[in-house]
Amino acid sequence: MSDDLIADVYAGCFRRLVVQLYAVTGDLGEAQEAVQEAFTRALAAPRRFASLDNPEAWLRRVAVNVARSRHRRRRVLDGLLRRIGPPPVVADTAPEHLALLAALHRLPEGQRHALALHYFVDLPIEEVAQTLGVSVGTVKSRLSRGRQALALLLSFSETADTATIDGRVDAQS
Repeated sequence: MSDDLIADVYAGCFRRLVVQLYAVTGDLGEAQEAVQEAFTRALAAPRRFASLDNPEAWLRRVAVNVARSRHRRRRVLDGLLRRIGPPPVVADTAPEHLALLAALHRLPEGQRHALALHYFVDLPIEEVAQTLGVSVGTVKSRLSRGRQALALLLSFSETADTATIDGRVDAQS
């Protein structure tokens, strides 16, 4: 029953809360994330949420507090970054690198993570498995499928400059 209440409140006030938080933060994405976090907290304690007299007011207060906390943390990080200076330039803008990154982003998440950790971070397969919380066999499978999918995407992009592939290459992970 409390899940129904949360769903009803979500349907009734999510947009309104986002507009209100947008006025507070000045950033639509930040406002959406803060309101989503407030609803996540409501879902984590559904009985407590169901006992509130004014759930929307509670969500608004939580969302504002989330936005303020994030703003404070961002200010602290910005100050630290200013003290240590600008980050080194590491972006490789070579066409081949950009094509590889674009192709990687078209892969299913599991394959993309396995390929990035193994080939870009240079982690051994066992450590990739541990990092991702999957078996060594799963990592090997994702690496194999990911390499095949990348080969297809990269060969396709070389032969068709303006063509695009709709959707993901291999939905298995």
